[in-house]
Amino acid sequence: MDKHLGYGSLSSPEGQLTVPDAVRRKLRLDDPQTVVEFVERDGEIVALPRVAVHPNDVWFWTPESQAAEREADEDIAAGRTTSFDSEDAFLHHLDKLAGRKLGEDR
Repeated sequence: MDKHLGYGSLSSPEGQLTVPDAVRRKLRLDDPQTVVEFVERDGEIVALPRVAVHPNDVWFWTPESQAAEREADEDIAAGRTTSFDSEDAFLHHLDKLAGRKLGEDR
């Protein structure tokens, strides 16, 4: 059952939407980092609060990056990790993975 929280209204020709206090509090819209995503769900428009992402961090939230993060988490949980005693050992390992001989240009 729906819970009525109030009415909003368009208050300017630019489409500025006035949101009732109860809705702003419920969605935490007073936080300057919060934005609202509007989606269509079952024929209705639904407002979903979201935390704004800095433009430099958008890549991290792509489906591909999130899938890679999940894969890394699974590998760590399963113990599929490698550690190195030195920076040189780490770089040598990367060179081997890339098929390069030690000392070739990276």
